[in-house]
Amino acid sequence: MTTTAEQAPPARRRGVLGTRARHTLGRLLVTLARSVAIFVPVFLVATFVTFALRSMSGLSPARIQLGEEATPEAIARVEAQWGLDRPFLVQYWDWFNGVLHGQLGTSWTNGADISTLIGLGLGVSLSVATFALIIGVVLGFTLGTLAALKRTTWIDRAVTGFVTLISVMPAFVVGIVLVAVFAVGLHLFPSAGYIPAEQGFGPWLAHITLPALALSFDVVADVARQLRGSLVAAFRENYVTGAVVRGLSPRRIFLGHVLRNGIGPALATLGLKFPALVGASVVTEWIFGLQGFGRFANDSAQAGDVPAVQGVLVVSIVLVVLFNLIVNLVLARVTPASQRGV
Repeated sequence: MTTTAEQAPPARRRGVLGTRARHTLGRLLVTLARSVAIFVPVFLVATFVTFALRSMSGLSPARIQLGEEATPEAIARVEAQWGLDRPFLVQYWDWFNGVLHGQLGTSWTNGADISTLIGLGLGVSLSVATFALIIGVVLGFTLGTLAALKRTTWIDRAVTGFVTLISVMPAFVVGIVLVAVFAVGLHLFPSAGYIPAEQGFGPWLAHITLPALALSFDVVADVARQLRGSLVAAFRENYVTGAVVRGLSPRRIFLGHVLRNGIGPALATLGLKFPALVGASVVTEWIFGLQGFGRFANDSAQAGDVPAVQGVLVVSIVLVVLFNLIVNLVLARVTPASQRGV
C-alpha cells in the first residue's frame, strides 16, 4: 500500500503531462488544418489571376524579341513557338502543373529558367530579410518591453520618441547614411556586393549587415509599438491583480501572465513583415549593389517579362502563406487565449 501511494502522484503527473501534450498537439494540428484549408483556395485563385496577367497586359514574347515593327506573321510564328496560340485554360493548366513541380517557366527576354533566376535572387534577399527580422525582433522586443515596464516614466517617453523617429525614416535614406558612415567613413563594412555564406560566414555577414540594418528600422518600430501597447493593456487585466494578491513575484507575473497574453499582436505583425522585407527592398538592393529578389522583380516588370513576373508573384504568395502559417503555429503554442480556443 505504501509503495502504491508513493507511486500514485508521479503517475498522475505523467497522466496530466500526457494529456497536456496531446491537447497541444491537437491544437497545433487544428491550426495547421485551418491554414491549409485557407491556403488552397487562395493559392488557386491567386495563381489563376497571376497567369491571366499576360492576357490582360497584351504583352507578347514576339514584341520583345522582334520589336514593334514585327509583321503579324512573324508574331504569330513566335507565339506559336511559345504555345501562346493554344486555348487559355490549356495554357493555364500546363503552367500550373509546372508550378506544382517547381517549374515557373522560361524567361521571354533571355530564355533562362525562371526558377533558377528567382532562386539566385531569393537567396540574397532571404539572407538580408532574415537578418533584418532578427535585428527587428531583438531590438523591438527589448524596447517594447522596457517601455511597458517603465510606463509613464521618462524611459517610456524616450523609447516612444525614438521608435517614432525611426518609423518615419525611409529605408533608402537609412541605407545611404549607413554606407556613408560605416563603409566610406569608418571602413567597417563593405559598401556594396554580396558573398554567399558558402564562401565564408564572416564575409557573408559583413555584406548583409548594413542592408539588414537599413530594413530593420521599420520592424523595430512596429514590433516595439505593438508590444508596448499590448503589454500595458495586459498589466491592467484582472488576472494580473489576482497574481499580485496571491503573492507571485514580479518576474513570474510578467513572464507567466503579462508577456504570454500581450505577445500576440507583436507576433502577428511579424507575419506581414517578413514577406514585405523579401519583396519590397528594391531601392535598398540598388543602394548596396545586391542582385536580390526585389531587384529581379523590378527588372522583369520593366522588361515586360511576364513569365518572370508571374514567377515572382507565385513565390511571394508562397512566402506570405508559409510565414503566416509559422506565426499562427507559434501563436497557438504560446498565447493562452488560443489554448482556450478563443
